[in-house]
Amino acid sequence: MSHDPDQRLSELRNAIDATDNELIEIIARRAKLTAAVGEAKRSLKQPLYVPQRERSLIKARRSKAKEAGLSEDLIEDVIRRIIRESYRTQTAQAAATSTQLERPVFVFGGRGALGARLVSQLRQTGYSVITIDKDDDWPDKDDLSQAQLVLMSVPVNKTVELIKQLPPLAEDCVLADVTSIKAAPLNAMLEQHSGPVVGLHPMFGPSVQNLAKQLVVVTHGRQPKRYQWLLDQFVNWGAHLHEVNADKHDDAMGWIQAMRHLSTFAYGVHLANERVDIKELLELSSPIYRMELMMIGRLFAQNAELYADIIAANKGQFSSIRRYLQQFSAIIDDIENGKKSDFISLFDEVSQYFGEFSSQFLKESESLVQLADDQRFKHQ
Repeated sequence: MSHDPDQRLSELRNAIDATDNELIEIIARRAKLTAAVGEAKRSLKQPLYVPQRERSLIKARRSKAKEAGLSEDLIEDVIRRIIRESYRTQTAQAAATSTQLERPVFVFGGRGALGARLVSQLRQTGYSVITIDKDDDWPDKDDLSQAQLVLMSVPVNKTVELIKQLPPLAEDCVLADVTSIKAAPLNAMLEQHSGPVVGLHPMFGPSVQNLAKQLVVVTHGRQPKRYQWLLDQFVNWGAHLHEVNADKHDDAMGWIQAMRHLSTFAYGVHLANERVDIKELLELSSPIYRMELMMIGRLFAQNAELYADIIAANKGQFSSIRRYLQQFSAIIDDIENGKKSDFISLFDEVSQYFGEFSSQFLKESESLVQLADDQRFKHQ
């Protein structure tokens, strides 16, 4: 290498560029291997995401990084990003878990956002799918009687009404819904159909590239052995299933959806009414506040009717939301009146309530903060 500092810097940068190109070639070679793994999984009908395998792989790579004197967290981040990409390429290689592919699947609301995502997934896996939307004629009773699955993916305020309009289905046909409220639709399905019934709530949006590690909530209805193939299909696609009672699900959704969505909506409305300069806020924001702004903007980039229906469907949460408003007002009054000690006392009390989750959430959010920082400068 040259002893001239400028020349030496140039040579080092060229060496880095060459090394980066080698990394790209290695990653490309790995991608071909993971595609071959996907083919093997398909023939064996193995799931896209195998938690034990991924944990073992990450542990081994961290150990190797430590031996090489590299940051274990850095290597884990790199490997996880590569794994996510491999899941994307393997999605199309998923295997069907049903043994009756000659029988169609009917998806009501199959051209809606979530419905279309599920229809795409089903068709990609080999199912014959028929979609029915609000402007379509209902399928013939004889056609519906051949279905192996009738999936309701319609607005939450229309779900029960449409379930009640269904004609008799085959004894072994699975009747399922994917709405965000479970008790009422599940009861309606149990009344309408004497065969297998299950309530599902995919906890992901239609923009996901694949279902690896995505959560699907399961509320059991009737004859679980007959709809096990459907649950197995979600697992094969890589999803994680969580079983819960329908009433407990709806109570939790009041906090996860109604409270959170309404708070985000109100914050966005307030920013708009105050005519706040969002661009200036972004330029001056810390990564964590930038993430908060991102979550607000994300809501307003989606379907207004969907969020109105979700919030309205959780009326049981409204009294709690009003208490939240009262608490908000009381805290503002204390701060305005200089009651700092009261604020600190309340802070400590709530910190004890969160307990070890506070430290856990702080640690988990750090990686998100770093990602938000990277994204911020990506476009500059």
